[in-house]
Amino acid sequence: MNLVQVVEQLLQTDGGNITAHRHLPAKAAKLVPFPASTDPRLVAALRERGIAALYSHQATAATALAKGRHVVVVTPTASGKTLCYNLPVLNTLLSDPQARALYLFPTKALSQDQIDELRGLVDAMDVELKTHTYDGDTPVTARPLIRKAGHIVVTNPDMLHTGILPHHVKWMRLFENLRYVVVDELHQYRGVFGSHMANVLRRLRRICSHYGSEPQFIFCSATIANPKELAEKLLGEEVELVDDNGAPRGEKHVILYNPPLVNRQLGLRRGALLTARGLAANFLANRIQTIVFARSRLTVEVMLTYLQEAARQQRLPAGAVRGYRGGYLPLERREIERGLREGGVLGVVSTNALELGVDIGGLEAAVLVGYPGTVASTWQQMGRAGRRRGASAAVFVASSNPLDQYLVNHPDYFFSSPPEHGLVNPDNLLVLMDHLKCAAFELPFGEGERFGVETTAEALDYLVDSRVLYRSKGAYHWSSDSFPAEQISLRSAARENFVIIDQSQGARVIGEVDRYAAPTMIHEEAIYIHEGRQYQVVQLDYEEKKAFVEPVNVDYYTDANLAVELQVLAEDAGRQDRQSADAHGDVRVTYVPTIFKKIKFDTHENLGSGPIYLPQEEMHTTAYWLTLGEDTLAGFDREQIQSGLNGLGNLLVNVAPLFLMCDPGDIRVACQIRSPHTGRPTAFLYEFCPGGVGMSERLFRLRDDLLQRCLELVRDCPCEDGCPSCVGPAGEVGESGKAAAARILSRLLSDGPR
Repeated sequence: MNLVQVVEQLLQTDGGNITAHRHLPAKAAKLVPFPASTDPRLVAALRERGIAALYSHQATAATALAKGRHVVVVTPTASGKTLCYNLPVLNTLLSDPQARALYLFPTKALSQDQIDELRGLVDAMDVELKTHTYDGDTPVTARPLIRKAGHIVVTNPDMLHTGILPHHVKWMRLFENLRYVVVDELHQYRGVFGSHMANVLRRLRRICSHYGSEPQFIFCSATIANPKELAEKLLGEEVELVDDNGAPRGEKHVILYNPPLVNRQLGLRRGALLTARGLAANFLANRIQTIVFARSRLTVEVMLTYLQEAARQQRLPAGAVRGYRGGYLPLERREIERGLREGGVLGVVSTNALELGVDIGGLEAAVLVGYPGTVASTWQQMGRAGRRRGASAAVFVASSNPLDQYLVNHPDYFFSSPPEHGLVNPDNLLVLMDHLKCAAFELPFGEGERFGVETTAEALDYLVDSRVLYRSKGAYHWSSDSFPAEQISLRSAARENFVIIDQSQGARVIGEVDRYAAPTMIHEEAIYIHEGRQYQVVQLDYEEKKAFVEPVNVDYYTDANLAVELQVLAEDAGRQDRQSADAHGDVRVTYVPTIFKKIKFDTHENLGSGPIYLPQEEMHTTAYWLTLGEDTLAGFDREQIQSGLNGLGNLLVNVAPLFLMCDPGDIRVACQIRSPHTGRPTAFLYEFCPGGVGMSERLFRLRDDLLQRCLELVRDCPCEDGCPSCVGPAGEVGESGKAAAARILSRLLSDGPR
């Protein structure tokens, strides 16, 4: 059967589990001639590759750049975003060989893919333009040549932060002539990482100004709700939005699939992994090239084992189904990518490593095992199947997670405009102070010079008092012996990280966790998952900040319970009506882990628990809180109030990521039956990041939307008294948790008690 026939068969046989089927019709391209200023050599090279004209968004980006503007290009997967920056960059380099460009990609695989495409174009033009990757894998002997003669330098934010900006004197040729900076996969730069990235760009522009250059920035992003706002937050200047996609698209079938219930009372469903295995095996049996996305490295390997066995039974060639994830060698990855493009690989099982724009040709089907975490990532993964012509299909298989269940049961919400906003806070005090140190190390600060905030002088004076800087002749100079960039991770706002050491590999360091996450992630007996592989913590040396782990293979993960005390320090904004009051502001969170639970994958069953013995930690952050009024709780007894509040808190913290484009662990909940601040039952959603990045304020603005989604989730869940897919199991929130939470939400969204 062909793909359309397989989809029709699926709709007929599994219709009871399919909550939505959308047929997206094919769309023709909107073509525009090359700008008259385009170098004939570049036009000829593109024509050799079958590109005889530009898509409308490519032409719009070129026009905006020609006018000297910064741009952000937001179009779907496989829409030709790469040419939006390669065209102006190469055209400029052909007319001015002294010009330079800097490309920033979040992953090495994506960098390599872009290098191959760039070099192909340069070779086709038969010109002398040097394009090089500069990262941790670059040979030491090649680095001086790249610094002096590289026309296009391809790197990542971490290498820019630690390996280029602090050594800018060696990169004088680049910074004197820098014309373009390309920041690809903009949607990746959010939260703490994005807040760091904004400060890295501040440092980059400061150094460029020192050398007399003012580069234009070209951002590219998957579809998110606020691309222009996010780009402008990162850059600190106005950016022109280009989002009118002119690329063609083949017809596409999008299916949302909810595995059948196996226990209605407990709300347990058939595992998403087993369900996805059957769907993917059916595509492969019909020789339909398929990609399966899994959430972890472990799940990738389990699914790969299943599908390779199915391939043998179907007499497919050896190597027809491959895996792709972190840990594979670069040459192996390139081989798999080539096999997908050329058709030798019929199926691939991947983590989100293949979500980004690596060229893997035109697959026909995509199967997603569980919700990737954001609607934007979901569309990115679905977009890996289907290119510019021919039919394709994408199937999202929901797990029992509340977010999965909300999306699969509310398809209209899923198919509407993405609600998620990429949020950053470049002026987070901890992040800002770290990069002020880095900037001062790179260049002295002049009198009155501003680094993002009006209070730069006060911050510099503080560093003088701390003997990190010294002041002389109206300038602030670095005075410490340390190298600040090496001590600062772009992935964390914490300064003291715990290292994770694999004892089975001769004390090899495999990762790190910031001090705020350490008590819940690497307590003794915790299951720590690194690149999808499971490790169990056998010893935690809290004083030395070391966790010793050993590989294991278990079907559960661990989740720690925290005893949390939350104190409101300042209320930034608030409002009140008859039903409730809500506000957001600064809080102090004091927490200590008490017990951990073993949670079974897919079904989220509790398999057991154990105690945790660790000291208390403290964090200053921001929170959004919702206080329940007397009218809302009229007729409730104390037990119902407690159960309802706990159920409401679980709903809020599980649904909030829909609006925040964040990982579930980035937002936490603390429920107080009688809050010291409000004197009433209150649920606090606090950011698990020192200083916060703006999520609390956004939740405050979206209060009614958030509550409406929570009510829909709890009403639509088929369980009786609560389950992992809604308010949580009845044994944890109380027998009346589901009913009480539903009544509370209904009253909060109405004019009076019901």
